[in-house]
Amino acid sequence: MLIINADDLGRQQAATDNTLFCYAKHRLTSTSAMVFMADSERAAELALAAGIDVGLHLNLSEDFTAAVVPPRLRDCHERVRRFLTASKYALLFYHPLLRAQFRYEFAAQYEEFLRLYHRPPSHLDGHQHLHLASNMLLQGIFPRGTKVRRSFSFQPGEKSLLNRGYRKIVDHHLAQRHRLTDYFFALSQNLPGDRLARIFALARTANVELMTHPQLPAEYDLLMSDAYGQAIAQTRLAGFDEL
Repeated sequence: MLIINADDLGRQQAATDNTLFCYAKHRLTSTSAMVFMADSERAAELALAAGIDVGLHLNLSEDFTAAVVPPRLRDCHERVRRFLTASKYALLFYHPLLRAQFRYEFAAQYEEFLRLYHRPPSHLDGHQHLHLASNMLLQGIFPRGTKVRRSFSFQPGEKSLLNRGYRKIVDHHLAQRHRLTDYFFALSQNLPGDRLARIFALARTANVELMTHPQLPAEYDLLMSDAYGQAIAQTRLAGFDEL
């Protein structure tokens, strides 16, 4: 089956509106919502009315833009954000002095999601994929048994042996505690038609997640294209509730 997930719901109005429009047109199956952002409150109201499958898009790297954010959360968030954005390799390193901050970050955002959506998230992933930071993984912060986004899947030769080896280790670690799809791809990295066709074919025999960002013009245009609509009509689509 193919799960087509739109990230960044609630980040800003364009992300929310384009996501829900694409969902109404049956071009995606689920979304991941950011909390404590400018459009989080409105996004929750609209998503609940639409009946879309919503997960938590954990934000560890971008400033909160909501009018009201608890002071303790702002402080923890700034410390975690500075660490993770200092280098593109920061997520590989475990920071023992930020153990409490990482735990509080997740707990606060999870509780805010419950307040907005009145139920637990259908799945968990992260803005800029920082839910896979070493502190998150090694501290076992996500509740056991939850559905969590895995690392990117690549064809042999697309990435270095070291890169693929690291991703394999991360996915193995996740699979010990969580439920994962078999493969995970980004629409932005597979815009050429032949690459996307291979993903649709793979979804006939495996569980595949395809990540989208409908607020980006190139992705929105593809999602709303006739060719894309015809392709997904021949594919079994599902939300995370079926995983």
